[in-house]
Amino acid sequence: MLSQIAANLQPKPTLTELIEIAKIHSLCSESCDAQAPYRAPHHSASLQSIIGGGPNLTPGEITLAHHGILFLDELPEFNRQVIESLRQPLESHQIVIARADQKFIYPANFQLIATANPCPCGYFGTNIKTCKCPLHIVQKYQNKISGPLLDRIDLHLNMQCEMQSVSLFSTTTSNKEHETAKHAIMSARDHQIAQNSKLNSQLSSAEIANSPIADYAQQALNTAANRLQLSARSYFSTLKIARTIADLDHSELILTQHISEALYYRKAA
Repeated sequence: MLSQIAANLQPKPTLTELIEIAKIHSLCSESCDAQAPYRAPHHSASLQSIIGGGPNLTPGEITLAHHGILFLDELPEFNRQVIESLRQPLESHQIVIARADQKFIYPANFQLIATANPCPCGYFGTNIKTCKCPLHIVQKYQNKISGPLLDRIDLHLNMQCEMQSVSLFSTTTSNKEHETAKHAIMSARDHQIAQNSKLNSQLSSAEIANSPIADYAQQALNTAANRLQLSARSYFSTLKIARTIADLDHSELILTQHISEALYYRKAA
């Protein structure tokens, strides 16, 4: 449900992006509309259907999600090879498909949204039912998502499954709230493009390192990086997230509260 809400909050693709999307989908004889793509393959999908390939080296789901969202429900249920195949395109925003006599490079600049239960039965750590999965099965299930892949996913949220938290009120969003959120997103995106001619996610490590940040916020980030043993990738990713939170907060400086919130989203990684 949240992934579909995220899709509705996506800005409409530019004319250039629409042309790219149309060209990609035409290779698979698929039609497309004027909206950002939303792809949600089943966990039984093969490696070829996700990354592309076959006799004609056709694009896969990660390319069909270009300029849009790729939603993978129950990520640990996907084949391990499929899960690990996401690492390179998440880093480079493209996928290379090579055969003996051919080599194609397809674009794959997508937003990955994935869900995962805590264990095969889904009740580990919840107050709904007692989990009956042996501990080694729980660990094996959770370990299907490797550290290097988690490191490439910028935001992590643990959704606590409690009976009393589910209500009609809490699972519906009014049109006014939707429009307010969308306006805030568009305003932040416009500000980023005006400042840097591109979005924060597209900034290089050197560019985001030069973003204005309060001294105490920089100290907080450095301290957290040491204590949490953040990789270089996680460090700059946290900085980009903090910069985006600051943009949503209409703040020119990255402040401590922006760093704290960005670090909160990485605590499960």
